[in-house]
Amino acid sequence: MEAALEKSPLETERTGLFGLIWRFKGTLLLAIAVAGLASAVLPTLKGPRVAFVTAAKRSLVQRVVATGRVEPPARVNIGALVSGVALQVGPEEGEHVQAGTLLVELDAAEARAAVDQAQAGVGAAQARLVQLRGTGALVASEGLRQAEITLQNAESNLLRIEGMFKASAVTQRELDDARKQAELAKSQRESARLQAASSSSAGADTMLAQANLAQAQAVLAQAKARLSQMKIVAPAPGIVLTRAVEPGDIVTPGKALFLIARDGRTRLVAQPDEKSLAYLREGQAAQASVDAFPLRAFAATVSRIAPSVDPSRGTIEIHLDVPAPPPFLRADMTVSVDVEVGRAEGALVLPADVVQEPASAKPWVWVIAGEEAKLEKRPLRLGLKGEGFVQVEDGLAEGERVLAPDGKLFKAGQTVRPTPRPAAGT
Repeated sequence: MEAALEKSPLETERTGLFGLIWRFKGTLLLAIAVAGLASAVLPTLKGPRVAFVTAAKRSLVQRVVATGRVEPPARVNIGALVSGVALQVGPEEGEHVQAGTLLVELDAAEARAAVDQAQAGVGAAQARLVQLRGTGALVASEGLRQAEITLQNAESNLLRIEGMFKASAVTQRELDDARKQAELAKSQRESARLQAASSSSAGADTMLAQANLAQAQAVLAQAKARLSQMKIVAPAPGIVLTRAVEPGDIVTPGKALFLIARDGRTRLVAQPDEKSLAYLREGQAAQASVDAFPLRAFAATVSRIAPSVDPSRGTIEIHLDVPAPPPFLRADMTVSVDVEVGRAEGALVLPADVVQEPASAKPWVWVIAGEEAKLEKRPLRLGLKGEGFVQVEDGLAEGERVLAPDGKLFKAGQTVRPTPRPAAGT
């Protein structure tokens, strides 16, 4: 029985090996657990893992982007000054017209009759003036001469009658008659003198005739002006934007018949945010495009900045000249304007999203300093802003690492484990 319970050498060897394994099993498990705990705790002791970007130099362009419209040099509303029936209407919408091009012709029969009547009035006034200056003056002069002769005869007769009366050769009644004849002759001579004076070149009749002639000429001029208003013409070259009259329409004063965009410099009007006012200057270059042709950009230049801000929208109006307008531009097209307001070559820049409080007077960043990778709060002085970057004018050196915020809270002196932030799109 005892002989049956004895182990073979192989069995004895296996038993010793298993015993050794079981003896070190607990120690092995404990070592693994300690290693796992160390791998979890040691990184935490070194600080959280954070992403960073590096301050680097590059070219930077700052732009002001705004929307607006294409504005023609001037819009001219054209209407009639008189009432009438439209007999003929000229150009269609979209046509180009020159100065003096006939737009609308009204029925002018009544106006022509008024001109004829006024011309007849001028002829009558001219004839009256010629008469006064010619035969009228001669007749008045001759009448004055005859009145003076008659007066001389009457006065001579009165002297003779007075002598005879003293000699009792005539009666008192004959003397009174002679005196009356002399007074009548004096009155006639005075009337003839006044008539001659009035008929002279500086006389009242002549002046009245001249006034009548001037009045008749004014009436004629008024009639001709009214006749000329029967034809409505383009005041300047341009494009017909709207046409609101057709042949046969009754036209009244004050109604716009045509709207013309005058030829001239093409301008753009845009309304950027008033915050952009600090960067805008006259003469700055810009690129513009219209919504209908977004890929066909054209050059423009800032020509005017409004002196006031629109309080309802918080915008500032700017005007831009287009030196070489493309043929597809139309009045009132919606336009996008990209104004270059600043450029710096070899500027030290950071991505805009890593700067804390960028709009304040004291923007700052977390700098990962030294080999220990400790955080340092660093104030900055910023320059240009554009293309997703900001220019750092002071407070940072090229190559320094800046923490990319991820919403977590940090404190100065804190140790971190920095990792380069992947580039956008990767």
